[in-house]
Amino acid sequence: MAHVIDREEWAVRSDHWKGELQGGAYGSNSCLIFNYLPDEGGGPRLHSHPYAEIFIIRQGTGLFTVGDKEIKASAGQIVIVPPHTPHKFTNLGPGPLETTDIHENGTFITKWLE
Repeated sequence: MAHVIDREEWAVRSDHWKGELQGGAYGSNSCLIFNYLPDEGGGPRLHSHPYAEIFIIRQGTGLFTVGDKEIKASAGQIVIVPPHTPHKFTNLGPGPLETTDIHENGTFITKWLE
């Protein structure tokens, strides 16, 4: 069965793509996060997941810390983080950083490390 999920069910704000969806409730083995970080320096603190995470950079530039490496990634690039790898990212600016993050699991499982 196909599911159509209205924006009001996953979006935090209606003027930007910001929000999240846990696909397990719909029979999918994936979760999505739509990040919109308007300010330089914004982003999540260090964490890990027991599954891979894929970051699609849609707008702006971010600095991704993946394990012991720092990766600068910009609009049009994709960063893939392996399972159990500590990671975080910040908006380098100027302007907003917008990403679509794909978690390879039907529910979010996050271990916060800082």
